Amino acid sequence: MIGITLLVFTITRFVPGGPMDQALQEAARAAEKGGNRSASNSSQGGLSEEQMEDLEEQFGLDQPVLRAYAQWLGLLPKETRISKGEYGPQGEETIGGSIDTEKIASVVLRGDGRLVHVTRDGDRISSAVFAETGRAISDEGWKARFETEKDRQDRFKRRNTGSENVPSYSPRAVIYQTRMAGLLQGDLGRSTVYNDPVHEMILSRMPVAVYFGLLTAFITYAVCIPLGILKALRHRTFIDSASSVLIFIGYSIPGFALGAILLVHLGARMNLFPLFGLTSPDFDQMGDWDKVKDLAHHTVLPLLCYVIGGFAMLTMLTKNNLMDHLAADYVRTAVAKGASFRKAVFGHALKNSMIPIATSLGGLVGIFVGGSMLIETVFDIQGFGLLQYQSVIARDVPVIMGTLTIAAFLMLIGNVISDFIVAMVDPRIKFE
Repeated sequence: MIGITLLVFTITRFVPGGPMDQALQEAARAAEKGGNRSASNSSQGGLSEEQMEDLEEQFGLDQPVLRAYAQWLGLLPKETRISKGEYGPQGEETIGGSIDTEKIASVVLRGDGRLVHVTRDGDRISSAVFAETGRAISDEGWKARFETEKDRQDRFKRRNTGSENVPSYSPRAVIYQTRMAGLLQGDLGRSTVYNDPVHEMILSRMPVAVYFGLLTAFITYAVCIPLGILKALRHRTFIDSASSVLIFIGYSIPGFALGAILLVHLGARMNLFPLFGLTSPDFDQMGDWDKVKDLAHHTVLPLLCYVIGGFAMLTMLTKNNLMDHLAADYVRTAVAKGASFRKAVFGHALKNSMIPIATSLGGLVGIFVGGSMLIETVFDIQGFGLLQYQSVIARDVPVIMGTLTIAAFLMLIGNVISDFIVAMVDPRIKFE
């Protein structure tokens, strides 16, 4: 899971179209509409240097990849409420007299309004106190650090790769607070597109994913296992051949393509099923029984698209495993000793042939993030798959990381559960 999330986290920082690029494009469009875009800030998309730095700090782009990833995990604290003040020439006049601004920087706390005097001793902070009271800022949980001219130039170079004109800067003091907020604290951040908490967006889509996942799993196993047994017992008969043709036709048709066909013919032309959504607009005003009927009416077409592609694999796996065990020596021995054919099939061969099928049960944990973004797009169902697709299209990095983390975690949990199921149903495996 660490490998998956670290890889995608790194990719999202370097691919074009990220949150920084989107902010620059929006600022550029706003500046062009307002007609006040100047040559001095045109390279920054209409944003000032301070605004650019604020965006970097908001999305963690001012940190190295590994440190930013550790902050996303919640292993390292994040800097919040960052305020800055530059050191300048000596002799600035203030209400209380003059201060040596070459050694003392005045910083106004963001969102607070109080003034802080930060004194430096060379390239380190020697003291940081509130101007009015003289009290150390550390008493209220604030911290201070020193940024040299080279630090600021290096940051400019990272932001403007290939730029030859690096401006000169003055040293400055940075005041901030720290907060542990990451995956381990249950904080997945906020969507850069909708500004909603990511965990709330995911939880709102989970009921749809679980609903279709449970129905798909139940129908698939309820149909495929009996059908596979029937095909094994009626091998090379009309029932076997006809069912093979049907399930492989279903397997060859993409679910989203079938959904489009069903919408056109059964929805638009024959008006038998709704065209979009999972419920009607007046769903909340319906009675309980009417709600059930409305939900079932909207479920038929997308559910058919979900299940039709999964019949072939499980059916043929059941059939082939059962046929292999029916031809095994222990089944022939059981029949030779007087066991009935029914006893040999259902008492011996079927039990052992279910072992490979049982190993796939752990994958059912993935129903919580199941679904198809294409099917959900066709039927306009706000499910988990569609959320993943929309976040990638919009380059909504916090949502991408949140949905990926949930999907990866459940996938790995499913693999572990599969291992336990194998140990439970396979008599050849013993942990002693």
